[in-house]
Amino acid sequence: MASRSALLGIALTLSACALFALLDSATKYAGLMLPMLLVLWLRFLAQALVTTALVLPRHGLAALRTAHPRFQASRALFGISTSICAFFCIQSMPLGNFTAIWSACPLLVVVASAWLYQEKVSPVRWLLLAAGLACVIVIVRPERSDQALGWQALLPVGLLVSGSGYLLLGSRLARLDAPHTTQLYSTWLPMLLTTPFLPWFWQAVEGWQLWLAVAAMGLCSGVGHLMLLQAYTHATPSVISPFLYSQIGFAMGVGWLLFGQVPDAQSLLGMAGVVLCGIWSMWLSVRGRA
Repeated sequence: MASRSALLGIALTLSACALFALLDSATKYAGLMLPMLLVLWLRFLAQALVTTALVLPRHGLAALRTAHPRFQASRALFGISTSICAFFCIQSMPLGNFTAIWSACPLLVVVASAWLYQEKVSPVRWLLLAAGLACVIVIVRPERSDQALGWQALLPVGLLVSGSGYLLLGSRLARLDAPHTTQLYSTWLPMLLTTPFLPWFWQAVEGWQLWLAVAAMGLCSGVGHLMLLQAYTHATPSVISPFLYSQIGFAMGVGWLLFGQVPDAQSLLGMAGVVLCGIWSMWLSVRGRA
């Protein structure tokens, strides 16, 4: 029974990662034509509407009940800071590079979970997470980066810190509130908090392609985050985390199809390592090892 629950958590995680890759590509496209802060607000709005349409008909206003408003508000603030850093990173680097940086968050989440929640993490899982991070470095190859140093160099650091806090609070709230409750607060609160700034960056959204990108952002983000929150109800962060690396592969595929970014041999080698780590972790989950 425990093995079946872990496999369901893994399947939900992989599906969410595929949707997140599509979300990033839609964000990159919209960011080429609109101010990034406007793209951020449109994403929050579309995500909030999609989440509400999925949740309220089934759960009603009871979905808004939470016994942990401070955790929900903190996750919303982490979501805003993570999205700001992520959107600017997406605009300044290839999708694969951005996703690889984001994929380092699970390692920090496992460390924080072991420290804050006394979660038991086996040495094999520590090894798998470290190996996954090493493969991420192979994919990114910082020595080949052509990004200029400056304040932009702090964006990946902000992404790692904010993203880890966002994922950590998500895994914590999965044990305290229903996933749909957390998702409602994580979408509506950021949208409401950023709305007062709308007059300073408003610009007309013209063209069906842009509206399609906005719709894709809302659908992929709303459904993807609900899937990821649900995954944490079936498996622990140490089980889920290695499979979050799969987003790198999805991002590479989307980047190749939509933006002509073809992975080279070294990137493919790193991706193969990430996949092997994921398969090994799945085998441990099926065998019921911690």
